[in-house]
Amino acid sequence: MSSEADDFGSNTKSLHFLLVPMMAQGHMIPMVDLAKLLAARGALVTFATTPVNLARIQTTIDGVTASALPIRFVELQFPTIDVGLPDGCENADLIPSAELFVPFMNALSLLRRPLEAHLQDPDLTQWPKPSCLISDNLQHWTADVARTLNIPRLIFHGPSCFFLLCDLLINRHRVELEVALEEKSSGSFMLPEISHPIRINKHEVTSVMGSDPSWSKYMESVRAAEESADGVLVNSFVELEQWYFERYQQATGKPVWPVGPLSLYKEELNTKETRGRVSSIDSKILFQWLDKQKVGSVVLVSFGSIVRNTIAQLMELGYGLEASGRSFIWVVKEVEERQVLGVEEWMKKFENRVEGRGMVIRGWAPQTLILEHVAVGGFVTHCGWNSTLEAIAAGVVMATWPHLYDQFLNEQLVVDVLKIGVAVGIEEPKLHDLWDDNEMAVKVKRGEVEKVLERLMGGGEEGDERRERAKEIKEKARMAMEEGGSSWKGLQDAINYVLESRQK
Repeated sequence: MSSEADDFGSNTKSLHFLLVPMMAQGHMIPMVDLAKLLAARGALVTFATTPVNLARIQTTIDGVTASALPIRFVELQFPTIDVGLPDGCENADLIPSAELFVPFMNALSLLRRPLEAHLQDPDLTQWPKPSCLISDNLQHWTADVARTLNIPRLIFHGPSCFFLLCDLLINRHRVELEVALEEKSSGSFMLPEISHPIRINKHEVTSVMGSDPSWSKYMESVRAAEESADGVLVNSFVELEQWYFERYQQATGKPVWPVGPLSLYKEELNTKETRGRVSSIDSKILFQWLDKQKVGSVVLVSFGSIVRNTIAQLMELGYGLEASGRSFIWVVKEVEERQVLGVEEWMKKFENRVEGRGMVIRGWAPQTLILEHVAVGGFVTHCGWNSTLEAIAAGVVMATWPHLYDQFLNEQLVVDVLKIGVAVGIEEPKLHDLWDDNEMAVKVKRGEVEKVLERLMGGGEEGDERRERAKEIKEKARMAMEEGGSSWKGLQDAINYVLESRQK
């Protein structure tokens, strides 16, 4: 166990945290980091998820075992076939069609029975019963488990506090916002209760799944579970969005603890390489290539684990990267997944044309390490909060290309509030983009790709100012996670809250 854990006394060592993540990479990855941080403070940690998700982080599990951190990884059987899901469909990025998204989300509550069976296992006597349950906010059923155990339940939120506050206010003012929508069929309008302009568009008020009663019922359960929670952990830091932290805490009436950026958890290089899952590329080859590039000259292009671009859009993006003349790393998962006729041949020809200047990674990439490399100067991102925060922690400016969910509001935080990014220009999300059968659909043409890369990587005085702001925020992020920093204190305050709850 690390020496850090010894600084917190025997009280923390008697605590046992039960963590239940959402089965999606953007939610799983920071929750694993949180488990390690809690264990490093001396607490016992049980991390409960399904077989497929545990297999993805096996290298991380092996590292935890070798380091003697007190984390127990528990396998919960997920009855996919019983609810009409394909066998092994245990993560959001494995859902094969839009029609199965809501059934997958509704099936999450079926994890309750195997979790409770585990907690009743007589072989667990060497560990105390859980002192606190920390669950992803989407795992609403855990509220009942915490009540049965008579322990505090804390929510772990994946998105930014900026998004959380906006989302809360949208739900609070939904009726008047819908009236405003009817009067103003297009464009944007301002969000109530906020003193400065925040643009809200139709898609933020009316979900792309708003007409599905099953989805509405699921979200009602999520909100009810949020209201019953004892506190909130957010993967962010106060210095990044202080005003939003303060207002969100006021709006919820609950303690809200910053604990991020969790991607800055101190680990060995080889452990960071497999953060999330094993890399699809030999890291030695990747970093040898990066080491040869000029400082700040490389653009990373990656859209996370769930977003899927159409084949025609991939080609337009590729042509834009080629025409830009910039060095780049492009993370592509669609080609091998879709196997559309002629695309593999196109990709091979593309790789030959950009050989030496560009690198294509087909599958999972060690994104955190790539962003932290001095050669990387820009990031074309879907604005998932994990990716956004990793770029912020690395001091890398962003070109924002949101697709759905919280990504459009995260874009507004990056571009308009923090002023460390440029917008590609996407205006409307579509859930069905994840499973779009129209492989010829294109939202961003090659010329637009070329222009946004020029703004991102060049940009004159404006670009220099963006990069300088990004460097300043990077330092604040690192200070937040250091001992005595705001997020370091946030985690300790959450631990102290659980200690006090147990004493009461």
